[in-house]
Amino acid sequence: MDGMTDLERLVAIQALKDLKARRDYAVDTKDWATYEAVHAPHHYSHNHGEERRDGAKANTAWVAERLKDTVTVHHSHTPHFEFSSPTQAKGVWGMEDNIFWTEDGEDCWLQGFGFYHETYEKIDGAWLFTSRALTRQKMIVTRKPQGSDA
Repeated sequence: MDGMTDLERLVAIQALKDLKARRDYAVDTKDWATYEAVHAPHHYSHNHGEERRDGAKANTAWVAERLKDTVTVHHSHTPHFEFSSPTQAKGVWGMEDNIFWTEDGEDCWLQGFGFYHETYEKIDGAWLFTSRALTRQKMIVTRKPQGSDA
C-alpha cells in the first residue's frame, strides 16, 4: 500500500519520534531556530478555538510571542502513525502540556490533556512537520493568560 518495507517503516517511525522530541524540547527551551527548522516552510498549525497559522515562520513567531513570559513542559506519548507513501505520513499523539506564568504577582498555570493531530513530509531526506492541530480533552487553568483564548 505505502510502498515501504517493515524495516523502512520502523526507521521512519523512529525518525518521526525523534522529530517530535526535538520539537517539544525546542519549544520548552525556547530554541526558536530549531523549532522553526523542524517545520516545513508550508506548515500550518491550529489549536482548537484559535486562528490557523500558515507558514513555519509565522507559526514560530506566534508561539514565541505567546510563550515569551512562561515556563512550559510538554509531554507527547503513545503515537500512532499512518504512511500514505515513503515520504508522507500522519500521526496522532497523546499529549499533556503545562504552562506556568506569573500575573499580578500570582503564580498561574494551565495543564492540558488531549491529542496532537499531525502530518509529516520527508523533504531532502529529513522528516518535517507539515501540519499540526491540537485538541485538548481537558484543561485545568488557574487563570487564563492575558490576551489568550486558552
